[in-house]
Amino acid sequence: MPSRSERSRTARPLRVHTVLYDRAEEQDFAGHVEVFGIVGEERLVQSFVTVDGPRRVTTSAGMEIVCRDAWSPRSADVVIVPGGGYGDGSSIQREIRRGTLPRALAAARRDGLLLGAVCTGTMLLSAAGLTAGRRCTTHHIALDDLRAQGAHVVGGRVVDDGDLVTCGGVTSGIDLGIWLLERFFGPDAALFAEEVLEYERRGIVNGA
Repeated sequence: MPSRSERSRTARPLRVHTVLYDRAEEQDFAGHVEVFGIVGEERLVQSFVTVDGPRRVTTSAGMEIVCRDAWSPRSADVVIVPGGGYGDGSSIQREIRRGTLPRALAAARRDGLLLGAVCTGTMLLSAAGLTAGRRCTTHHIALDDLRAQGAHVVGGRVVDDGDLVTCGGVTSGIDLGIWLLERFFGPDAALFAEEVLEYERRGIVNGA
């Protein structure tokens, strides 16, 4: 992983994969995707992926997203998991019971890969055994369960624990995206994103 704010201008683009699944929450992935799009593909390339291979994904509000790329975490620098509600009948619980995505996330872990999660996406990382003993957060409705599963839950809209970066609920994904821009490309990139989006970051980054 490059050191913070020191990604070389001559380096290849940062490769970010956003993992989608049916009934994922739109805002949970739209926030960071919009932020990352600001820096341009010469610096950052984004892909939508699923563990089931290229296919159409139907989101919680019925939008169809075409995921053209196969699950390939070894070709990514950053993998981000959005949330999908919580509790009985939610897409998060369905994916946890199904087990395919948690197993894929567990197998993906390696040096040089940053795993991120927005909202209850952290619970999928938890189901994969990737949050035990780690500083992290999720939507407030799932904090007790995250803690009970062994995570070190801490305050902060965004929590940076090195190769694990998580955030609170829904719109916190925008803050996560802006923080990762700052981490990889420096504060000027983050400030530019805030200006373009007409958005001011809220709360703190725990671990900044």
